[in-house]
Amino acid sequence: MRSCPRCKGTIFWVLSTGQKRCKTCGLTRKTIKKTWWNTTRISSYWKGKLVEYFALGLPVYRIRFRCPYHRSTVERWFRILRTVIYRKVMKDSASKLSGKIELDETMFGGRRKGKRGWGAKAKHMVFGIYKRNGHVTTHIIGSRDGSTLIPLIGQATKSGSLYYTDDWYAYAFLPIRGEHVVVKKQKGVPQGRDHLNGIEGFWSYAKTWLYQYRGVPKQYFHLYLKEVEWRFNNRDYDLLPLLRKLLNQRIVKEQI
Repeated sequence: MRSCPRCKGTIFWVLSTGQKRCKTCGLTRKTIKKTWWNTTRISSYWKGKLVEYFALGLPVYRIRFRCPYHRSTVERWFRILRTVIYRKVMKDSASKLSGKIELDETMFGGRRKGKRGWGAKAKHMVFGIYKRNGHVTTHIIGSRDGSTLIPLIGQATKSGSLYYTDDWYAYAFLPIRGEHVVVKKQKGVPQGRDHLNGIEGFWSYAKTWLYQYRGVPKQYFHLYLKEVEWRFNNRDYDLLPLLRKLLNQRIVKEQI
């Protein structure tokens, strides 16, 4: 409250219970807990309904006839959900992966005119680290050089792990950190029993999931990428209760 409803005073004492007490008349009022759920003026019913739609993976344009709010309002609420997920994923990324780990890079973006492959413009280059039968972590990178990949591998994995990669030269240092298996391919088909099916399966999952949006805003690509990562890592759980739990967290610094 900005002013006391009884005496119109503007100076308050903040109590340990989270309440505010007016210094002039002593009136005590309970303050509203500022959570992610309270960052929009959408009604509680429709906020819950939209969270359910989001958990099911429905894009905004598919629910425009089922929601009374403007498309931009719904998009902002969905962006809040992706921001909450992004912060959760970045917080959990502090724990390192170990065991059998697959490493690979790929490009995200639609078909463009001009040069194709790793030199294509207006596309996002992403580096992925996948623990077999476990979680995946992704990083948006500017190049595939060793100076870029080596620090990321050191931050996300424990030394002594078993690494599976292709024959890209940036992975040549991996025998120093642990065991290293190079998966050689011929016309895209792995030769032998070694493979990178885990991380390549995630790339297919991520690109298929993002395709339904018919284009992702460049400035928010990191939010969409972490959303897909979070969905993949929680593929065995119901996402709706997880989202509601995240939305009830108190906001420390709001950056939407």
